[in-house]
Amino acid sequence: MRCPYCGSLATQVKDSRPTEDSAAIRRRRVCPDCGGRFTTFERVQLRELTVLKKTGRRVPFDRDKLVRSVQVALRKRPVEEERIERLVSGIVRRLESQGESEISSDTIGKLVMEGLRSLDDVAYVRFASVYRNFREAKDFEEFVDALSGHGGDMEDDSAV
Repeated sequence: MRCPYCGSLATQVKDSRPTEDSAAIRRRRVCPDCGGRFTTFERVQLRELTVLKKTGRRVPFDRDKLVRSVQVALRKRPVEEERIERLVSGIVRRLESQGESEISSDTIGKLVMEGLRSLDDVAYVRFASVYRNFREAKDFEEFVDALSGHGGDMEDDSAV
């Protein structure tokens, strides 16, 4: 692991322990060259995942991109970072444990929608507006009506 202070690759691990949710390993490191101390979080990866985009293109799964998407939906919402991390870790675990190394972007979007729905209604609507490609205000109205119980089934794409 490269030292963030001097760039040396000769860092040493001084302490390792699992995080509270056991989704990562927290390591305290020290650089023998500059004396800098820092923490890294390492995750166990069950398999390499590839995302199949709607265009047919295949790209490597990027956990950081998933985190950013969820954070954008949750921007300025009262949701703790720990809950966001737990949501993302849960999605990644589900994807890795499906047994397939190739996952459609649609599958990922549905898992994010499912997670956000239980986490925060505003973030759920924000994410849905991009995921379902809302084009007009009435798309939002129909979606929010369905969310509040005045419309059809939320999972039915024909309702939106």
